[in-house]
Amino acid sequence: MQHLITFLERKVSPWASKIGGQRHMLAVRKGIISTLPLTLVGSFFVIFLNFPIPAIAEKLTPFLPVLDIPYRFTVGVLALYAAFGIGSSLAKSYKLDSLTAGIVSVMSFLITSIQPVRLFEEVQKTELQTQVVAAGRYLNIGQLGAQSIFGAIVTAIVSVEIYRIMKEKNITIKMPDGVPPEVSNSFVALFPAGVSLLLFWTLRHLIGFDINQTLSNLLLPMQGFLAGNSLFGGLVTVFLICFFWVLGIHGPAIMGPVIRPFWESSIAENMEAFSNGVSQNHMPNTFTEMFLQWFVWIGGAGATLALVCLFLNSKSPYLKEVGRIGFLPGLFNINEPIIFGAPIVMNPTLAIPFILSPLVMTVVAYLATISNIIPMTVSRTVFTVPSPIGAMMVTNWHVMAAVLVVVNFIISLVIYYPFFKVFEKQLLENKDETTEV
Repeated sequence: MQHLITFLERKVSPWASKIGGQRHMLAVRKGIISTLPLTLVGSFFVIFLNFPIPAIAEKLTPFLPVLDIPYRFTVGVLALYAAFGIGSSLAKSYKLDSLTAGIVSVMSFLITSIQPVRLFEEVQKTELQTQVVAAGRYLNIGQLGAQSIFGAIVTAIVSVEIYRIMKEKNITIKMPDGVPPEVSNSFVALFPAGVSLLLFWTLRHLIGFDINQTLSNLLLPMQGFLAGNSLFGGLVTVFLICFFWVLGIHGPAIMGPVIRPFWESSIAENMEAFSNGVSQNHMPNTFTEMFLQWFVWIGGAGATLALVCLFLNSKSPYLKEVGRIGFLPGLFNINEPIIFGAPIVMNPTLAIPFILSPLVMTVVAYLATISNIIPMTVSRTVFTVPSPIGAMMVTNWHVMAAVLVVVNFIISLVIYYPFFKVFEKQLLENKDETTEV
């Protein structure tokens, strides 16, 4: 293991540090880290919204609309906050006014994310029906969550670059001496804000280009392969979900439109076969959503519960604190505090095990399934159940399912460890950039 750590420090660490220290990558990481307090607070409410104990969940049902509010306005609009943080961080690296740049970034992101809402109202005095187009008067906050973070990254970076270029070319309004800086900075950003507005308004509402939807459309031709019953198809699915997360894109949100209908069908077919008396070892489908949820996503996408445990014993005060605050959510398979807190997003050092670990775990779980060591999944449950219990529930309480979870957890721990040590060393040797957000 020490030889592997030494190899990573000599060969991988310099490359990862160079990429991670690139101005735009660094701005993305800092901007996303700035959302950590909101992510942590909102993540706890996810547990109440998907409480794993049915008796308590039933009692909470009348309060779900109220319990949803803290989550909806923290994690539920995470991309909105990230747009401000990324734009502000990038502007600061250019020595531009970070506050103004952050506001322009938010404006650009909103323009690209929100579609006009069409309302219909009846006119009482006549028999006619009037159509009212509420262009921007209503916000669908469902479009502002983690699934839109890629759009937030793109719009924030482009907006700040427009701001920088126009200032360098002196395409600004200069105020006389004596004008307060906050007023002067606002006028300097007037033209860049106008250009950003026109650019993103044209792209989204005149041309109809949707960044996140475009990604989903590119994957549509692959849906039969990705949602198939083959090991290779399952591995590609796992890879893409983790890869998108590393880019700051909500992996399941991008893959969902492509693969979820097949996931729903596959678990339904298994449930139907099981109810008809078919053996659990001869179910129609191996790669159901429950298979990935309980045998691969231990602690959330990327199997990050192992990383949380490593953070808890870290020599880095920052990583240890992230581990502490991410441990309880991680037990319930909520890992946004780790993905955005470490962060794993745009972090080449942690991106490798974040992708590699689930791939290895998928192979192990697949081999255990086809060898009849564990049965196939025949039911479903909410994702907030701790992994060993959830694995037994979806396999009709088969003990070996829980054993496989433990084995896969150890595998993820071993894979994460050398990369964790390299990342820890980077933070200890250099000034912790997370404190500069």
